[in-house]
Amino acid sequence: MRQRDRDDFEEFARARSHELLRAAWLLTGDRHRGEDLAQETLARVYAKWARVSRADNPAAYARTMLTRIYLDSIRRRSSTEVPIADPPHGQAPQVDSDLRHVLVVALRELAPVDRAVIVQRYLLDMDVAAVARDLSLTENAVRSRASRALTRIREHLGADFLHLLDPSR
Repeated sequence: MRQRDRDDFEEFARARSHELLRAAWLLTGDRHRGEDLAQETLARVYAKWARVSRADNPAAYARTMLTRIYLDSIRRRSSTEVPIADPPHGQAPQVDSDLRHVLVVALRELAPVDRAVIVQRYLLDMDVAAVARDLSLTENAVRSRASRALTRIREHLGADFLHLLDPSR
């Protein structure tokens, strides 16, 4: 790879890594697995940088790649790695950790494709057509999956969820 291409990729990675990491964390429901997913995505983007950089929207290309890598990993359960709920050394405290925990648990309850729809549609703010393209679904399938997934999330969160958002309620 030429130095100019390498520099362009590094600039892209710096600009988009936070978005990819956030999406990966939300898809996997685990920060460490999310970091691995985002790293694998950036590695694959780097390997195909000549093609990615010529795309109309390299960021969308990377998001699509991230989602497909995630869905492929879910389909391929032959891995010997077994994720654990809490790392042995504990986790650093996070802002709004209660809210984040509740949302991540609710997302984990969804099927992988439904989780991908919710993350792309509402957390990455992608339109229905883009999500449909990324996941090889029809637009109607995206709308249906999103509606059913949001209903399941609401059921999971329950009425007490609003108290996490506003303790004065």
